[in-house]
Amino acid sequence: MHPLLILLIGVVTVIGLILVLRLNAFLALIMAAILVSLLAPGAWPAKVARVGEAFGSVAGKIGIVIALAAIIGQCLMESGAADRIVRSLLRVLGESRAAAALLAAGFVLSIPMFFDTVIFLLVPLARSLWRRTRKNYVLYITALAAGAAITHTLVPPTPGPLFVANELKVNLGMMIIMGLVVGAPTAVLGFLVCKAIGRRLDIPMRPIGSGPEPEPLPDERLPPLWIAVAPVVLPVILISANTTVQALASGPAAAESAGRLPEWLRATTSIVGDPNMALLLAVIVGLVMLVRYRRPSLKGLARTTETALMSAGVILLITVGGGAFGAMLRESGVQGWVRGLLGEGTRSAGIVLLLSGFLASSFVKIAQGSSTVAMITATSLFTALGVSQEMLGCHLVYLALAIGCGSLVCSWMNDSGFWIIARMCGLTEVETLKSWTVAAASVGVLGLLVTLTLAMVMPLT
Repeated sequence: MHPLLILLIGVVTVIGLILVLRLNAFLALIMAAILVSLLAPGAWPAKVARVGEAFGSVAGKIGIVIALAAIIGQCLMESGAADRIVRSLLRVLGESRAAAALLAAGFVLSIPMFFDTVIFLLVPLARSLWRRTRKNYVLYITALAAGAAITHTLVPPTPGPLFVANELKVNLGMMIIMGLVVGAPTAVLGFLVCKAIGRRLDIPMRPIGSGPEPEPLPDERLPPLWIAVAPVVLPVILISANTTVQALASGPAAAESAGRLPEWLRATTSIVGDPNMALLLAVIVGLVMLVRYRRPSLKGLARTTETALMSAGVILLITVGGGAFGAMLRESGVQGWVRGLLGEGTRSAGIVLLLSGFLASSFVKIAQGSSTVAMITATSLFTALGVSQEMLGCHLVYLALAIGCGSLVCSWMNDSGFWIIARMCGLTEVETLKSWTVAAASVGVLGLLVTLTLAMVMPLT
């Protein structure tokens, strides 16, 4: 069977099982992986076994990071650290710039926390702000959701960008750095879009349910800012430092820089800057903070970690299942066919591939709703095609970012995030489409434009 036909069968199977039969994404990906493996070349006795081997290989690379990131997010929420970060941003920017503070809070908190959790955390604050100001409700909710969505799709250790970086062989530190570099201007431009949407849609806050809304904790019961941000900032600094040191030690100027970099520094950064170790250190800080400011019992502390790991379990299975699916697509032999078709090293081919990554991710997102599944499926497609830095004419991190941006287009009724925002914010379906769907699509396109610009100006090859 022709490799391209196997590729198409695999992608259609995933989308069909999720969209038509409403199967869980993990089951859809594993079933598609087995089907593709059976159709691909190879000895029959090994065709099912290699799916399990690929599953285990991907789990070994990213499983620990996803689990630890979930614990960090839970600690931030239960200790009050996330609350402290938001209040500090509001204090610095002032109530007149509350929308910008909410966007910045969503941007920061969505690095270690799942998107849905950030929305649950920040929407009550947006509602509280509206009760004080009686204006800008739509701006508040679109800004906080846009900030959270950007880092959710561009910056590890959230599962989507973590998977994309792993599959495309992009150094995790590079993915974090460039995700922030692309995400920051995208957030600024996206904020302008949110302001325009807010001016066009003057929707007041509506009551949700019959009970009173929960009162926030008093300021004195929250951890100080320096310890509140530590679980977020620490892994970013450690992983990025390791990436920088290793690049200096192995890059074109390695011989010159080696003398200036002591061996102990390289050894230390390679240990503490390893993603598993960096996230583990951040978990320790988060747990210490939780114990210090909430005084949970040992049973309560165990419940916190168990809750976090249970929430991470489904995401982990879906992500690793996507890795097995991508590995089986590579077994189809489509790489050689695509390399001959595209050639290597041309700028036009690179731009076409970046746009294709964006469009593929967008198509899967529109079809089945999940940004993470969209990134997994699109990345599996491109790893199967054997896309390399030479084919792109720029660093593979730009393809990873283009895929992430595409997964924001577009959030509608088949997206769980769409319903969370609609229900928690008291919006109708039409109002959510006019506000959040437009904001998310705009942020995705803006992120792509920033990515394309950087790929041309700073290819990093």
